[in-house]
Amino acid sequence: MTQLAEVSGRNRRFAEEGGYEGAVVVPRLRVAVIACLDPRVDPAHVLGLELSEAIVIRNVGGRVTDEVVRELVFLGVLADTLMPGGEGPLFEIAVMHHTQCGAGALADAGFRARYAERIGVEDPDALREGAVVDPVETVAADVGKLLGAPQLKGRHPISGHVYDVTTGLVTTVCDESAVVAPS
Repeated sequence: MTQLAEVSGRNRRFAEEGGYEGAVVVPRLRVAVIACLDPRVDPAHVLGLELSEAIVIRNVGGRVTDEVVRELVFLGVLADTLMPGGEGPLFEIAVMHHTQCGAGALADAGFRARYAERIGVEDPDALREGAVVDPVETVAADVGKLLGAPQLKGRHPISGHVYDVTTGLVTTVCDESAVVAPS
């Protein structure tokens, strides 16, 4: 049996048991989590999330990229459409980086050069900003980037967290009051 066959069997059990029933588009907890794609850092498990409780966006390092900002704006417009006339926050945004992140490899010039060649990027040094060597530092930078995004202003409380892969604990390291948005 292939690994995909195993996963497909789990999906059949999920469907047979009605695990999808009651799922909603606007998350019940009104939380969006941006996290790394590392399998040790699955927010559903780490944060104990159930289906439809949160939006989860995952990428290398859990970094806030222009695409992540666009996805959050999309979700905000969708929430406005589904819940017209709402006041206050649409949803909270939690950026979660982690210890021992593989994205730290982007700090190494040799790794960046090999990766840049494989993905067709001409300037390997441009990839350096995606590195997560100090997750406290990078999560604060990413929270700052979100705070500086005019499309998100006023509708989304934003915070930064670090997950320690050796203890299993998530620590809040910054929020809007502790980070200055880039000008």
